[in-house]
Amino acid sequence: MEIVYIYTRKRSEFGRQCNFSDRPAELHVDILPDPHQALNFVERNPCDTAIQCSQDMSEHEVNTERFEMESRGVNHMEGGWPKDINPQEVEQTIRFRKKVEKEENYVNTIVQLGSVMEHCIKQNNAINIYEEYFEEDTAVEGTEEAPSAKTINIFRDPHEIKRTATHLSWHPDRSKKLAVAYSSLEFQRTPKNMSYDSYIWDIESPNKPELAVKPASPLLCLEYNPKDSHILAGGCYNGQLTYWDTRKGGQPVELSSIEHSHRDPVYKVIWLQSKTGTECFSVSTDGQVMWWDIRKLSEPTEILVLDITKKGDLNNALGGIALEFEPTMPTKFMVGTEQGIVISCNRKAKTAADKIVCTFGGHHGPIYSLQRNPFFLKNFMTVGDWTARIWSEDSKESSIMWTKYQMAYVTDGCWSPTRPTVFFTSKMDGTLDIWDFVFKQNDPALNLKVCDDSLHSIRVQDNGRFMGCGAKNGTATLLEFSSGLYTMQRNEKNLATSMFERETKREKILEARHREMRLKEREKSEHGRESREKSSSDHKLIVMAENDFFDILETEKKKREQELARKKELEQKQKEYFDEKEEDFEQED
Repeated sequence: MEIVYIYTRKRSEFGRQCNFSDRPAELHVDILPDPHQALNFVERNPCDTAIQCSQDMSEHEVNTERFEMESRGVNHMEGGWPKDINPQEVEQTIRFRKKVEKEENYVNTIVQLGSVMEHCIKQNNAINIYEEYFEEDTAVEGTEEAPSAKTINIFRDPHEIKRTATHLSWHPDRSKKLAVAYSSLEFQRTPKNMSYDSYIWDIESPNKPELAVKPASPLLCLEYNPKDSHILAGGCYNGQLTYWDTRKGGQPVELSSIEHSHRDPVYKVIWLQSKTGTECFSVSTDGQVMWWDIRKLSEPTEILVLDITKKGDLNNALGGIALEFEPTMPTKFMVGTEQGIVISCNRKAKTAADKIVCTFGGHHGPIYSLQRNPFFLKNFMTVGDWTARIWSEDSKESSIMWTKYQMAYVTDGCWSPTRPTVFFTSKMDGTLDIWDFVFKQNDPALNLKVCDDSLHSIRVQDNGRFMGCGAKNGTATLLEFSSGLYTMQRNEKNLATSMFERETKREKILEARHREMRLKEREKSEHGRESREKSSSDHKLIVMAENDFFDILETEKKKREQELARKKELEQKQKEYFDEKEEDFEQED
């Protein structure tokens, strides 16, 4: 049966029929350009275009609904065992495996899969003619390209009431995720209905956070576990420590008990390099450092009171804000306090008093950041008040290098993980300073205005190419640096070594000189009478010398005045003599 459709409209209603034929082109109208109109033409140079993450779309009746992509993790569980075999019993599983391996079907399947696997392995082992095998080993000479940075993404606080981005932490594997802790730092001024949530962002999708972390109190710090990237530890505003497992969602797995936690906000949490990968320690302004095992957060495993008098009195303890731990030195750690003092500690000391080894003092206010140089572990940097200072463990009296006092308060700082002479500092006026002290010591190599609000926290990726900057308005800005700022330069390590050694020696010489001056002052105070008599006799000698000096000046002054008077008399006589001669010549004429 054929389907026939009958048109009920007239042929004339369809319009004129199109008859196409091949013929050469004909010029009907030629409009010449108007020179008067050319004056109104403005060349667009440069041409600016706006780019956003969302795709530009036009409204049309044939548009389909937009499909939103979402990435989620999948937990793989062991399965496929028969009902009569318990997978937890090792003997039963071994017997079942031996039985299956003897079957002909299993052997044939493995033989068939072998050829497929061999083909895949050969593909993986194929030589890539474009791959640069010795790219990391070759030293790069200093490039003439000026240091620069550009904004890649901006992650904004999704909540209506904006909070400060207090801490940033990069994902330990491939650094494709950024954990940001949000909190309000205004004491007793927390707005009502403020969200406690912190977020984990995927750096390629800034429109929506990948996971919302829901603590019992606002988080001041949030840190990824370097051994298990699914676990994060956070320090709360109420002093509690908590941890999350991203495979189990945003709810905390366990919280520390309030009775055995810090009394003040937890400003820093650092994971320890233990076999289990479950140990960490925290510091707070209550003057305590606590060690924890997340498998049992009911109470800390160890407590250290930051009392520099070594009496263990919590009332005299210094409040801790910054914390530094180097895995290659597992017994040592350092604490930056709100009194401007750095406390160097040894965890494995025999007594509690011996755990506080020494102190470094040089800041006028709280130390917000403390970090060792990743290439020279004896040197570390502190950030506080209006400066960033570089210290050496061999010189304890003063810092060996420091930046000049800035106009705005310095809020955070960190070293570059790939270049030993580059470090970064953030300021309260919203600017990021990038320092390269081999290239320039007095001023930053690059000054970048990140946002209008004050920057509070910064964190560099492990490859040194990207940096996250957390601001007071809740935005986390992702920056990408130029290659010169994260690529190791030729002889950079040698130059940094010589500079650190030279400055350390200079500080040691100055310290020795100060000690000598103090000893001399003590000797003078012990022999007070002799020094007074000696000073009085010295004063008399000085007065006599001054009088003699002024007498000599007076005599010299009188001599010069007499010589000037003689010269004037001679000049006057010569003038009179010449005037008489001129009169005589005139009379003779």
